[in-house]
Amino acid sequence: MIQRAFILSTGDELTTGKVVDTNANYLADKLNEIGLDLAGVITVGDVPERLEWAWKTAMEQADVVISTGGIGPTADDLTTETVARLTGKKLWFDNETADKMRRLFESGGRKMPENNLKQAMFPETAVIILNALGTAPGFRMAVAQKNHTSHLIVLPGVPREMKPMMEETVIPWLVESRGHDKVHVSQTFQTYGISESGLDQAVAGLIKPEEARVSFRASFPQISLRVAVEGRPGEAQTRLDELSARVREKISDFVYGEGDVTMEDVIGRLLTERHLTLAVAESCTGGMVGHRITNVAGASNYLRADLVTYSDESKVKLLGVSKETLKQHGAVSEQCVLEMAAGARKAIGADIGLATSGIAGPGGGSKEKPVGTVCIALVAEGFKAARTYRMWGTRDWIKTLASQVALDWIRRYLLGLPMGEGPFRR
Repeated sequence: MIQRAFILSTGDELTTGKVVDTNANYLADKLNEIGLDLAGVITVGDVPERLEWAWKTAMEQADVVISTGGIGPTADDLTTETVARLTGKKLWFDNETADKMRRLFESGGRKMPENNLKQAMFPETAVIILNALGTAPGFRMAVAQKNHTSHLIVLPGVPREMKPMMEETVIPWLVESRGHDKVHVSQTFQTYGISESGLDQAVAGLIKPEEARVSFRASFPQISLRVAVEGRPGEAQTRLDELSARVREKISDFVYGEGDVTMEDVIGRLLTERHLTLAVAESCTGGMVGHRITNVAGASNYLRADLVTYSDESKVKLLGVSKETLKQHGAVSEQCVLEMAAGARKAIGADIGLATSGIAGPGGGSKEKPVGTVCIALVAEGFKAARTYRMWGTRDWIKTLASQVALDWIRRYLLGLPMGEGPFRR
C-alpha cells in the first residue's frame, strides 16, 4: 500500500542554480491531489556518492520515490546505473526501446549517436514507462526495505516529457496502488487583493481539520486557497461542494476564479462571452499586460492591439494625448492615462480601452511621485475611471503587480464591480 512519497530532483544544473526546479513543484502538487503524504524533496547533483545518499534516504522514508533527471545519453546521466547498483540489479538492454529511438531520429533525418543506446538500459525487474515525446523512457520497480517496500519511479527531467508520463501512466498506477477505494477531491480558489495571512484569518474556524484539509499557496501576485477532501466516491464530492460553498460565501470579494485559472484566463472568457474587444496602451508595464493576455489561446478574438507608448512623444503621436496634459500633470497621472485609454480605444475601434503609466524604478521618482507610483485607467462607452496606486518592491515586482491590477480592472468592469481600491490606493 502506497501512502508516503519522496521526490528526487537530480542534475548539476539544479544545484548550481542554472535551472529552476519546476518539476518538484509540479510533482508535489500532483501527489497532494491524489492524497499521498509527501515526506520530503531532495535536490542533488550528478555526483555518484551524493546520488546514492539521496536514493538511500528517500527509499528509507517513503513507499514511493519519484525521481526526475539523470536518464539522458551523456556521461553525467547517472540515475539508472545508480539505482541498479543500490538495488543489486543487473542492467538489461531493451531492443524495442532502441528501435523506437532509431525511428525517432530517422523521422527527423538524423543518424542516432551510439551513446543514445544507454537510454535503452534498465535494471532487472523494472517496468518501462513509455515516453511519447522523447528518447528517454522511464521505469518503475519495487525494492524491499526493512519495514516496507519502496517503489522507485524514474522519469526524465524535461518537463514537457515528464508531465504526460506522470499524468497518463504514473498517477493512474499510484491511485490503483494506494490500497483503498477512497478518492481525493479538491477545489481551488484563486484570490487577489488579500494577503496570505489575511486569507488565513478570514477562513479560520470555517472548516474543521476532520472535515477537510485547507492549504494556501502564495504565488505573486495571487494567492490560492485549496480545500481537499478524502472519502468514498460520491460522498467526498458532496462534502467538498458543501465546504466550498462556505468558503465562497466568506471570501467572495477576493475570489477572481476557481480551479487552475489565471486572471488573464478569466478576462478572456468574460470578453468572449460578452463579444467585447479591448485595446491596451502601456507605459511602465512595457507590454506585460498584452503579453499576459496573449498567453491565452484565442486572445485574437478580443484583443485588438497593445500599444507600448513608452515616451511622451509616442503618447502624443499614437494616442492623441494632449501636450498640455503632459506639461501640467505629467505622464504619470490620472489625466494622462485617461487620455491614453481613450486614445487607444478610438484609434483601434475597440469597445474597451485600458492604460497604464508609472514609475517602476529604481530611479525616476520624486517626493510627489515616488518609485512605485502607478496610474491605471479604463474607458468604455458611457464609462471612464482612473486611479493612482502606490506599489512597492523591485522594478519587475512593480511591473508584475501593475499588470495584475490592470487585468483585474477589466474583470471588475465586465462584472459590474467597482474598480479595485485595493491596498495600493493613494
